Amino acid sequence: MKILDRYILTTFLKTFFPLFLIIMFILLLQTIWLFISELAGKDLDLSVILKFLMLASPRLIPMVLPLTILLSSIMIFGNFAENYEFAAMKSSGISLKRAMRTLSVFIVLVGIGAFFFSNTVIPASERKFINLRKNIVQVKPAMVITANQFNDLGDFNIKVAEKYGDNDQYLRDVIIHLKDDKPGNFVVIKANDGELKGSTESDLVTLVLKDGNYYNEVQPTSRENKRKLPFAKVQFEEYVLNIDLSELGTVDMNAQNYRKGHNMLNVGDLRAEIDTLSTKVDNEMISARSEVSRRNGVDDLSKNLEKDSIKKFTPDRLNLLSLFNTREKMQIASLAHSNVDGVLRRLNSVENSLKVKRKYLNKYEMSLHDKYALGIACVLLFFVGAPLGAIIRKGGLGLPIVIGVTLFLTYHFIGVFAKNSAEEGGIPPFVGSWLSTFIIFPLSIFLTYKATTDQQIFNMDIFIQPIKKIFTKRSTKFK
Repeated sequence: MKILDRYILTTFLKTFFPLFLIIMFILLLQTIWLFISELAGKDLDLSVILKFLMLASPRLIPMVLPLTILLSSIMIFGNFAENYEFAAMKSSGISLKRAMRTLSVFIVLVGIGAFFFSNTVIPASERKFINLRKNIVQVKPAMVITANQFNDLGDFNIKVAEKYGDNDQYLRDVIIHLKDDKPGNFVVIKANDGELKGSTESDLVTLVLKDGNYYNEVQPTSRENKRKLPFAKVQFEEYVLNIDLSELGTVDMNAQNYRKGHNMLNVGDLRAEIDTLSTKVDNEMISARSEVSRRNGVDDLSKNLEKDSIKKFTPDRLNLLSLFNTREKMQIASLAHSNVDGVLRRLNSVENSLKVKRKYLNKYEMSLHDKYALGIACVLLFFVGAPLGAIIRKGGLGLPIVIGVTLFLTYHFIGVFAKNSAEEGGIPPFVGSWLSTFIIFPLSIFLTYKATTDQQIFNMDIFIQPIKKIFTKRSTKFK
């Protein structure tokens, strides 16, 4: 490595690592603020809090690393241009392309490392981070019923819309799912109001529900009974639940019970999960289509019928209902209404189920593409920041920081909006993950071309010269 290459690389690294640590520290403080409700009042050991922060750090890398590369490249190349170091290089026959060569190789290696980091370290740390959060929630189980989220309490999942009262003991709009060995929520309890009784230090929580319903979706063994979709419903004025949480009193902070999140899987696992979810979606659509066809009876019209076996109707007998008496008409209308209502209910159920599954499928697909997009974004942001710093010819912590943060926030928010739209199915998941990268790609080419050819970003003479000519002609005319 030549002296110039070593000097440029060393200068870049001296700025890169401190800036990386500063941005990481700032985002870690934000993380603590986001999860303060889960950490406060739990009497956690310092080691648990430090472990929480350590596991939260890798999930910040997809934001910290690209921002650090962008800011570092703008600041370093801005310093070189401001201190006339580029002028000295050019006088020695060294172009900007040559000066960027070593750093370009380094950034490409960083991009490759970012992909492997997002494929190995981030899924493993995310798995441990999610499980640690779940375990922390169970440290004081009698205090974990929080509003607007499902709370995992022993054999129950409880969600309340609001807690109020002097000690937050009164609940509003309570939904409870009873756990079972089989996947699915077959027993659901809904109540308009509830009251939480018991000490916050007790292992026994008494939940008194008022004015609600108890739903039990019966799971028959025979196929014919399954088609009838049997269920039991009981309305109650008061229902008492005693929840024994003694087993949750001692919590293993190293327990790993959750392993299926889209952020917890590597590329191979994500591809397998995507295939599984796609198959489930296709099978559910096929099943719904066949069930709707069976209920409306269209497929049965062509069964056991021979050609010309149906008597033709004359014009005055086209109204089929005229062939039946009033009682039979009422029976036909009731049967038709029942069939149509059943079909609509089934279609609504399938639509809601598919919407949820497609949302999960979109998340898994975006998580897969994000691993590749991270490395590419690191490289492209370098080719945005380095030429931009050479063009503005300003280093330090002033203008470069403002420009860099503005560019990155634009890039980041485009990505956030695209992912939100892709998650809801507005755009393909591929576009949601790559849209912000696609936008900065032509920008990186444009800025690199302008910097290497010693051009300004915008040539103002193109706009100024015509105006000057107009005023010059007018002044000559008046003379």
